[in-house]
Amino acid sequence: MSINESPPRQIHIPVLLQATLDILRPKANESYLDLTAGYGGHAAAILQQTGNYDEAVLVDRDEYATERLKFLSDKGARIMHTDFLHAAKQLKDEGRQFDIVLADLGVSSPQLDMSERGFSFTNNGPLDMRMDRRQTVTAEMLVNTKSVDDLTRILTDYGEERVGQARTFAKAIVEHRPLHTTEELANLIKTTYRGKWKKIHPATRTFQALRIAVNDELRQIEDLLPVLPDLLKPGGRVGIISFHSLEDRLVKRFFKEQFEAGLEAELLPLTKKPIAGDIYDVHNPRSRSSKLRGAVKK
Repeated sequence: MSINESPPRQIHIPVLLQATLDILRPKANESYLDLTAGYGGHAAAILQQTGNYDEAVLVDRDEYATERLKFLSDKGARIMHTDFLHAAKQLKDEGRQFDIVLADLGVSSPQLDMSERGFSFTNNGPLDMRMDRRQTVTAEMLVNTKSVDDLTRILTDYGEERVGQARTFAKAIVEHRPLHTTEELANLIKTTYRGKWKKIHPATRTFQALRIAVNDELRQIEDLLPVLPDLLKPGGRVGIISFHSLEDRLVKRFFKEQFEAGLEAELLPLTKKPIAGDIYDVHNPRSRSSKLRGAVKK
């Protein structure tokens, strides 16, 4: 197939794709909003079933991703180069509502694999970590300007690192500044780490924490969730895929509050328990920590 017919599969394999289709049940002519369209894996599969490209809206704040959604915009889909919170608020203001809404909160494979993006310590590159490279704040800026106390808070709040370990890392970062590359930071954390480690690199939590801080991820999710019911038509379905406990905790709490609101509830559950990637998408290594939760508007 040409790039105008299908997403570049060699770049990104969509997480929990079949489970997403099973939960959201796309039907012919239904409207679709993808708040984190990435490289179009989920969108292509859903739009193939709805056939309604003209009412589809695909959102991503990474220009590398939006440029690769041309195979869907050529068919009529609207592309929005912005973060999902701004997109959701704008679409709400426009009075748009959809039959299907999806948000895949994970970092995409190319973002992890491209060393120049600075998301991964396995590929040496600049300490960047910006999902939207139009913004000014980078991971390099944080590690080279924040105080020990601020870095400790970032590592504990966003990396779920133990306070003592986080402070040790924070002190080491401040003492060895300036740091400019992912390799420098990863090696520093590795040599500073207390204790033994096996599969999980000691810098994993640090890199997660900095990425969340740079991109303001948790606040974005927390502010997005209350807007979702306004973006759904009656009977509309929403699916959210999360990748770590901080994200999933916010989604779980929001859905729980909705489901227990009685007559005031706007959403009802589509999944009793989250659909876990390590069970339902075992062939995709990027799915192993993913969780899919779904709801339907009354």
